Amino acid sequence: LIPTEIRREALTLQKQLEFDDEGGEGVSSHVDDEYKWAGVEDPKIMVTTSRDPSSRLKMFAKELRLIFPNAQRMNRGNHEVSALVQASKANDVTDLLIVHEHRGMPDGLIVCHLPFGPTAYFTLCNVVMRHDIPDLGTMSEAFPHLIFHNFTSRLGQRVSNIMKYLFPVPKDDSKRVVTFANQDDYISFLYMIKLGTLENESTSEVEWQWHPYTNTA
Repeated sequence: LIPTEIRREALTLQKQLEFDDEGGEGVSSHVDDEYKWAGVEDPKIMVTTSRDPSSRLKMFAKELRLIFPNAQRMNRGNHEVSALVQASKANDVTDLLIVHEHRGMPDGLIVCHLPFGPTAYFTLCNVVMRHDIPDLGTMSEAFPHLIFHNFTSRLGQRVSNIMKYLFPVPKDDSKRVVTFANQDDYISFLYMIKLGTLENESTSEVEWQWHPYTNTA
């Protein structure tokens, strides 16, 4: 048998390697398995709202459905979060999106990757919807090319992966482009990423949590 002290030291070294930016590229972890089918099969997105949504939040959920190809919108009703997650898993949904509001203004977005997570929490600020802009025309539903600007750190890459895999692989001739820009080395929304799924929120391990002035580049 391997002595207890050596086993503990080996586990400690393994954890250090998994989260070390330099030299840990070949070490596998939970992150490697979460999106292993990304790009092989198109994502299947379910969009819903918090309970008793305002008309504006319902409108925002409709617009999210247009932003993400293969997305469907579901009325929340009185369903608990655990029921939403289980129903999504049963229907092979890859990501569950829940939008929240404050006094009729969308102010929160939860992205829960299924079946095992991660779950990311975003705060939305200064939301301007298509309905707020006159004579804008219809939105293309073609699979878009994605641009991620300034997501170069380990955390930035983690966040960009969560967002990137909400979109299917576009065709080369697609003229639609979606851009995610991180300005001045800061992500301009609040977020928290947990390793589990949404119904296990209270027991999930917090992987990344936003603090003011967190450098994300």
